Amino acid sequence: MKAVALTHYLPIEDPNSFFDTELEKPTPTGKDILVAVKAVAVNPVDTKVRAPKDTIEETPRVIGYDASGVVEAVGEDVTLFKVGDEVYYAGDITRSGTNAEFQLVDERIVGKKPTSLTFPEAAALPLTGITAWEGLFERLGISPSGENAGQSILIIGGAGGVGSIAIQLAKQLAKLHVVTTASRPESSAWVKKLGADQVINHRNALDKELSIIALPQVDYIFCLNDTTQHWAAMANAIAPQGRICSIVETPEPVDLDLLKSKSATFVWEFMFTRSMYQTPDMIEQQRLLNTIADLIDNDQLVTTVNDVIRPINAANLRKAHALMEQGRSIGKVVLADWA
Repeated sequence: MKAVALTHYLPIEDPNSFFDTELEKPTPTGKDILVAVKAVAVNPVDTKVRAPKDTIEETPRVIGYDASGVVEAVGEDVTLFKVGDEVYYAGDITRSGTNAEFQLVDERIVGKKPTSLTFPEAAALPLTGITAWEGLFERLGISPSGENAGQSILIIGGAGGVGSIAIQLAKQLAKLHVVTTASRPESSAWVKKLGADQVINHRNALDKELSIIALPQVDYIFCLNDTTQHWAAMANAIAPQGRICSIVETPEPVDLDLLKSKSATFVWEFMFTRSMYQTPDMIEQQRLLNTIADLIDNDQLVTTVNDVIRPINAANLRKAHALMEQGRSIGKVVLADWA
Protein backbone atom coordinates (compact mmCIF):
# COMPACT_ATOMS: atom_id res chain seq x y z
CA MET A 1 0.00 0.00 0.00
CA LYS A 2 1.06 3.61 -0.51
CA ALA A 3 2.15 5.59 2.54
CA VAL A 4 3.94 8.78 3.53
CA ALA A 5 6.55 8.05 6.19
CA LEU A 6 9.67 9.25 7.96
CA THR A 7 12.80 7.72 9.42
CA HIS A 8 14.53 10.93 10.57
CA TYR A 9 12.97 13.85 12.45
CA LEU A 10 13.92 16.83 10.34
CA PRO A 11 12.87 20.44 9.67
CA ILE A 12 9.90 20.44 7.32
CA GLU A 13 11.96 22.34 4.72
CA ASP A 14 14.15 19.24 4.34
CA PRO A 15 12.86 17.10 1.45
CA ASN A 16 13.70 14.01 3.52
CA SER A 17 11.37 15.00 6.36
CA PHE A 18 8.68 12.90 4.63
CA PHE A 19 9.00 10.43 1.78
CA ASP A 20 6.63 8.32 -0.29
CA THR A 21 6.92 4.58 0.24
CA GLU A 22 5.18 1.22 -0.12
CA LEU A 23 4.29 -0.75 3.01
CA GLU A 24 2.56 -4.06 3.62
CA LYS A 25 -1.21 -3.81 3.89
CA PRO A 26 -2.20 -4.72 7.47
CA THR A 27 -4.80 -7.31 8.52
CA PRO A 28 -7.35 -6.53 11.25
CA THR A 29 -7.80 -8.72 14.31
CA GLY A 30 -9.79 -8.35 17.53
CA LYS A 31 -11.64 -5.03 17.75
CA ASP A 32 -9.67 -3.43 14.91
CA ILE A 33 -11.18 -2.35 11.62
CA LEU A 34 -9.13 -1.79 8.48
CA VAL A 35 -9.98 1.53 6.86
CA ALA A 36 -9.28 2.51 3.27
CA VAL A 37 -8.19 6.11 3.92
CA LYS A 38 -9.73 8.71 1.59
CA ALA A 39 -8.68 11.97 3.28
CA VAL A 40 -6.49 13.11 6.18
CA ALA A 41 -6.15 16.34 8.13
CA VAL A 42 -3.06 17.91 9.70
CA ASN A 43 -3.05 19.15 13.30
CA PRO A 44 -0.48 20.77 15.59
CA VAL A 45 0.13 17.36 17.19
CA ASP A 46 1.41 16.10 13.81
CA THR A 47 4.08 18.80 13.73
CA LYS A 48 5.02 18.17 17.36
CA VAL A 49 5.50 14.45 16.75
CA ARG A 50 7.56 15.17 13.62
CA ALA A 51 9.60 17.99 15.20
CA PRO A 52 13.41 17.69 14.82
CA LYS A 53 15.11 15.33 17.27
CA ASP A 54 17.99 12.87 17.24
CA THR A 55 15.82 9.73 17.13
CA ILE A 56 16.17 7.56 14.02
CA GLU A 57 13.49 5.00 13.13
CA GLU A 58 14.79 1.60 12.01
CA THR A 59 11.71 1.11 9.83
CA PRO A 60 9.57 3.81 8.17
CA ARG A 61 7.15 5.42 10.62
CA VAL A 62 3.72 6.64 9.53
CA ILE A 63 2.14 9.43 11.58
CA GLY A 64 -1.14 11.33 11.17
CA TYR A 65 -4.15 11.71 13.46
CA ASP A 66 -7.28 12.52 11.46
CA ALA A 67 -8.92 10.54 8.68
CA SER A 68 -12.09 9.61 6.88
CA GLY A 69 -12.54 6.55 4.75
CA VAL A 70 -14.34 3.27 4.10
CA VAL A 71 -14.19 0.06 6.15
CA GLU A 72 -12.21 -2.49 4.11
CA ALA A 73 -12.16 -5.41 6.59
CA VAL A 74 -12.97 -6.11 10.24
CA GLY A 75 -11.45 -8.12 13.09
CA GLU A 76 -13.20 -11.11 14.62
CA ASP A 77 -14.46 -9.16 17.65
CA VAL A 78 -15.84 -6.17 15.74
CA THR A 79 -19.58 -5.63 16.28
CA LEU A 80 -20.12 -1.97 15.44
CA PHE A 81 -19.03 -1.74 11.79
CA LYS A 82 -19.17 -3.76 8.60
CA VAL A 83 -17.30 -3.69 5.31
CA GLY A 84 -18.39 -0.68 3.23
CA ASP A 85 -19.27 1.62 6.14
CA GLU A 86 -18.06 5.21 5.77
CA VAL A 87 -16.22 6.35 8.90
CA TYR A 88 -14.14 9.14 10.42
CA TYR A 89 -11.78 9.10 13.39
CA ALA A 90 -8.67 10.60 15.01
CA GLY A 91 -6.81 7.37 15.70
CA ASP A 92 -4.38 6.47 18.45
CA ILE A 93 -1.08 8.31 18.95
CA THR A 94 0.60 5.07 20.09
CA ARG A 95 -0.10 3.29 16.78
CA SER A 96 0.72 3.73 13.10
CA GLY A 97 -0.98 6.84 11.76
CA THR A 98 -3.43 7.94 9.09
CA ASN A 99 -0.97 8.89 6.34
CA ALA A 100 -1.34 5.54 4.57
CA GLU A 101 -3.79 4.00 2.12
CA PHE A 102 -4.98 1.55 4.77
CA GLN A 103 -4.96 1.86 8.55
CA LEU A 104 -5.91 -0.29 11.52
CA VAL A 105 -7.97 1.45 14.19
CA ASP A 106 -9.95 0.25 17.22
CA GLU A 107 -13.68 0.41 16.44
CA ARG A 108 -14.39 2.03 19.81
CA ILE A 109 -12.78 5.33 18.75
CA VAL A 110 -14.34 5.46 15.27
CA GLY A 111 -17.53 7.27 14.31
CA LYS A 112 -19.92 7.09 11.39
CA LYS A 113 -19.02 9.72 8.78
CA PRO A 114 -21.54 12.55 8.47
CA THR A 115 -23.60 11.58 5.42
CA SER A 116 -23.87 15.19 4.25
CA LEU A 117 -20.11 15.70 4.05
CA THR A 118 -17.48 14.69 1.54
CA PHE A 119 -14.50 12.68 2.78
CA PRO A 120 -12.26 15.80 2.94
CA GLU A 121 -14.92 17.75 4.83
CA ALA A 122 -15.33 14.91 7.32
CA ALA A 123 -11.59 14.39 7.82
CA ALA A 124 -11.32 17.91 9.23
CA LEU A 125 -13.48 17.09 12.25
CA PRO A 126 -12.49 14.08 14.41
CA LEU A 127 -9.48 15.22 16.44
CA THR A 128 -10.71 18.77 16.90
CA GLY A 129 -14.28 17.64 17.48
CA ILE A 130 -13.25 15.20 20.20
CA THR A 131 -10.91 17.75 21.80
CA ALA A 132 -13.54 20.49 21.79
CA TRP A 133 -16.32 18.22 23.06
CA GLU A 134 -14.23 16.68 25.85
CA GLY A 135 -12.75 20.06 26.81
CA LEU A 136 -16.08 21.85 27.04
CA PHE A 137 -18.45 19.19 28.27
CA GLU A 138 -16.27 16.72 30.19
CA ARG A 139 -13.32 18.74 31.53
CA LEU A 140 -15.03 22.12 32.06
CA GLY A 141 -18.30 20.47 33.02
CA ILE A 142 -20.48 22.64 30.79
CA SER A 143 -23.90 21.24 29.97
CA PRO A 144 -24.32 20.36 26.26
CA SER A 145 -28.09 20.80 26.65
CA GLY A 146 -28.05 24.49 27.59
CA GLU A 147 -28.29 24.31 31.39
CA ASN A 148 -25.47 26.91 31.61
CA ALA A 149 -27.09 29.19 29.03
CA GLY A 150 -25.98 32.81 29.30
CA GLN A 151 -22.75 32.10 31.13
CA SER A 152 -19.54 33.34 29.53
CA ILE A 153 -16.58 31.52 28.02
CA LEU A 154 -13.30 32.82 26.64
CA ILE A 155 -11.85 30.60 23.89
CA ILE A 156 -8.20 31.48 23.32
CA GLY A 157 -7.21 30.69 19.73
CA GLY A 158 -10.66 30.60 18.18
CA ALA A 159 -9.66 30.49 14.50
CA GLY A 160 -7.66 27.26 14.75
CA GLY A 161 -9.01 23.75 14.27
CA VAL A 162 -10.17 23.13 17.85
CA GLY A 163 -11.39 26.70 18.32
CA SER A 164 -13.44 26.55 15.14
CA ILE A 165 -15.52 23.64 16.44
CA ALA A 166 -15.46 24.76 20.09
CA ILE A 167 -17.09 28.08 19.18
CA GLN A 168 -19.93 26.23 17.49
CA LEU A 169 -20.45 23.76 20.33
CA ALA A 170 -20.34 26.50 22.98
CA LYS A 171 -22.82 28.64 21.06
CA GLN A 172 -25.18 26.14 19.43
CA LEU A 173 -25.41 23.50 22.17
CA ALA A 174 -24.36 25.15 25.44
CA LYS A 175 -25.93 28.54 24.57
CA LEU A 176 -23.00 30.40 26.17
CA HIS A 177 -21.88 33.96 25.58
CA VAL A 178 -18.77 33.25 23.51
CA VAL A 179 -15.74 35.52 23.54
CA THR A 180 -12.83 34.35 21.43
CA THR A 181 -9.47 35.66 20.29
CA ALA A 182 -8.17 36.56 16.85
CA SER A 183 -5.48 38.96 15.69
CA ARG A 184 -6.13 39.40 11.96
CA PRO A 185 -9.16 40.65 10.00
CA GLU A 186 -9.58 37.32 8.21
CA SER A 187 -9.42 35.24 11.40
CA SER A 188 -11.78 37.65 13.15
CA ALA A 189 -14.28 37.30 10.31
CA TRP A 190 -13.96 33.48 10.48
CA VAL A 191 -14.77 33.22 14.21
CA LYS A 192 -17.69 35.64 13.90
CA LYS A 193 -19.12 33.53 11.09
CA LEU A 194 -18.92 30.48 13.36
CA GLY A 195 -20.89 32.21 16.12
CA ALA A 196 -18.54 34.16 18.39
CA ASP A 197 -20.35 37.01 20.18
CA GLN A 198 -17.22 39.10 20.75
CA VAL A 199 -13.63 38.97 19.54
CA ILE A 200 -10.52 40.22 21.36
CA ASN A 201 -6.85 40.30 20.36
CA HIS A 202 -4.65 37.59 21.88
CA ARG A 203 -1.53 39.64 21.07
CA ASN A 204 -2.50 41.87 24.00
CA ALA A 205 -3.05 41.00 27.67
CA LEU A 206 -6.33 39.11 27.64
CA ASP A 207 -7.57 40.38 31.00
CA LYS A 208 -7.17 43.95 29.78
CA GLU A 209 -8.87 43.10 26.47
CA LEU A 210 -11.83 41.66 28.40
CA SER A 211 -12.10 44.80 30.52
CA ILE A 212 -12.31 46.90 27.36
CA ILE A 213 -15.43 44.97 26.29
CA ALA A 214 -16.92 45.33 29.79
CA LEU A 215 -16.48 41.66 30.67
CA PRO A 216 -13.64 41.66 33.21
CA GLN A 217 -14.34 38.07 34.36
CA VAL A 218 -15.60 34.98 32.57
CA ASP A 219 -17.08 31.75 33.91
CA TYR A 220 -14.99 29.45 31.72
CA ILE A 221 -11.72 29.64 29.79
CA PHE A 222 -10.69 27.17 27.08
CA CYS A 223 -7.01 27.78 26.28
CA LEU A 224 -5.90 26.54 22.87
CA ASN A 225 -2.78 28.69 22.54
CA ASP A 226 0.31 29.19 24.75
CA THR A 227 -0.81 28.36 28.28
CA THR A 228 2.34 29.83 29.83
CA GLN A 229 2.04 33.18 28.07
CA HIS A 230 -1.60 33.66 29.02
CA TRP A 231 -1.49 32.14 32.51
CA ALA A 232 -1.44 35.34 34.58
CA ALA A 233 -4.15 36.93 32.45
CA MET A 234 -6.31 33.81 32.70
CA ALA A 235 -5.92 33.75 36.48
CA ASN A 236 -7.05 37.39 36.62
CA ALA A 237 -9.92 36.88 34.19
CA ILE A 238 -11.47 33.70 35.55
CA ALA A 239 -14.48 34.25 37.80
CA PRO A 240 -14.50 32.95 41.38
CA GLN A 241 -15.20 29.19 41.27
CA GLY A 242 -14.67 29.29 37.51
CA ARG A 243 -12.93 26.66 35.42
CA ILE A 244 -9.94 26.78 33.04
CA CYS A 245 -9.06 24.00 30.59
CA SER A 246 -5.97 23.94 28.37
CA ILE A 247 -4.67 21.68 25.62
CA VAL A 248 -1.23 23.33 25.35
CA GLU A 249 1.80 22.16 27.33
CA THR A 250 3.60 24.46 29.79
CA PRO A 251 7.35 24.42 28.97
CA GLU A 252 7.85 26.55 32.09
CA PRO A 253 6.18 26.13 35.50
CA VAL A 254 3.01 28.14 36.10
CA ASP A 255 1.84 29.43 39.48
CA LEU A 256 -1.26 27.49 40.51
CA ASP A 257 -1.47 29.61 43.67
CA LEU A 258 -2.93 32.38 41.53
CA LEU A 259 -6.15 30.34 41.41
CA LYS A 260 -6.38 29.53 45.13
CA SER A 261 -8.34 32.50 46.47
CA LYS A 262 -10.93 32.05 43.72
CA SER A 263 -11.25 28.29 44.29
CA ALA A 264 -10.85 28.08 40.53
CA THR A 265 -10.31 24.79 38.71
CA PHE A 266 -7.57 24.04 36.17
CA VAL A 267 -7.75 20.87 34.09
CA TRP A 268 -5.98 19.42 31.05
CA GLU A 269 -7.59 17.99 27.92
CA PHE A 270 -5.70 15.44 25.80
CA MET A 271 -7.92 13.59 23.37
CA PHE A 272 -5.58 10.59 23.10
CA THR A 273 -5.89 9.74 26.82
CA ARG A 274 -8.63 7.16 26.34
CA SER A 275 -6.89 5.23 23.55
CA MET A 276 -3.41 5.60 25.08
CA TYR A 277 -4.49 4.09 28.41
CA GLN A 278 -7.25 1.83 27.04
CA THR A 279 -9.68 3.34 29.54
CA PRO A 280 -12.92 1.45 30.24
CA ASP A 281 -14.90 4.29 28.63
CA MET A 282 -13.05 4.32 25.27
CA ILE A 283 -16.37 3.95 23.49
CA GLU A 284 -17.36 7.44 24.60
CA GLN A 285 -15.28 8.80 21.75
CA GLN A 286 -17.32 6.84 19.24
CA ARG A 287 -20.52 8.11 20.81
CA LEU A 288 -19.46 11.74 20.69
CA LEU A 289 -18.22 11.40 17.08
CA ASN A 290 -21.63 9.97 16.17
CA THR A 291 -23.30 12.87 17.97
CA ILE A 292 -21.18 15.38 16.05
CA ALA A 293 -22.07 13.59 12.80
CA ASP A 294 -25.77 13.92 13.62
CA LEU A 295 -25.34 17.62 14.46
CA ILE A 296 -23.58 18.16 11.13
CA ASP A 297 -26.29 16.31 9.21
CA ASN A 298 -28.98 18.32 11.03
CA ASP A 299 -27.26 21.60 10.05
CA GLN A 300 -26.45 22.51 13.66
CA LEU A 301 -22.68 22.43 13.07
CA VAL A 302 -20.54 23.01 9.98
CA THR A 303 -17.25 21.49 8.91
CA THR A 304 -14.14 23.53 9.67
CA VAL A 305 -12.09 22.62 6.57
CA ASN A 306 -10.58 25.69 4.94
CA ASP A 307 -7.95 24.26 2.59
CA VAL A 308 -7.92 20.94 0.66
CA ILE A 309 -4.67 19.81 -0.99
CA ARG A 310 -4.59 16.95 -3.52
CA PRO A 311 -3.24 14.27 -3.72
CA ILE A 312 -1.96 12.69 -0.50
CA ASN A 313 1.81 12.44 -0.96
CA ALA A 314 5.05 13.47 0.73
CA ALA A 315 5.40 16.80 -1.07
CA ASN A 316 1.88 17.89 -0.16
CA LEU A 317 2.20 16.66 3.41
CA ARG A 318 5.34 18.78 3.79
CA LYS A 319 3.35 21.73 2.45
CA ALA A 320 0.55 21.14 4.98
CA HIS A 321 3.01 20.83 7.88
CA ALA A 322 4.69 24.08 6.81
CA LEU A 323 1.33 25.87 6.85
CA MET A 324 0.61 24.51 10.33
CA GLU A 325 4.03 25.53 11.67
CA GLN A 326 3.49 29.12 10.51
CA GLY A 327 0.74 29.36 13.15
CA ARG A 328 -1.49 31.38 10.84
CA SER A 329 -3.84 28.69 9.58
CA ILE A 330 -7.59 29.27 9.78
CA GLY A 331 -9.77 26.21 10.23
CA LYS A 332 -8.31 22.89 9.06
CA VAL A 333 -5.88 21.84 6.32
CA VAL A 334 -6.87 18.55 4.65
CA LEU A 335 -5.18 16.25 2.11
CA ALA A 336 -7.38 14.07 -0.09
CA ASP A 337 -7.06 11.23 -2.58
CA TRP A 338 -4.11 8.99 -3.37
CA ALA A 339 -2.50 9.52 -6.75
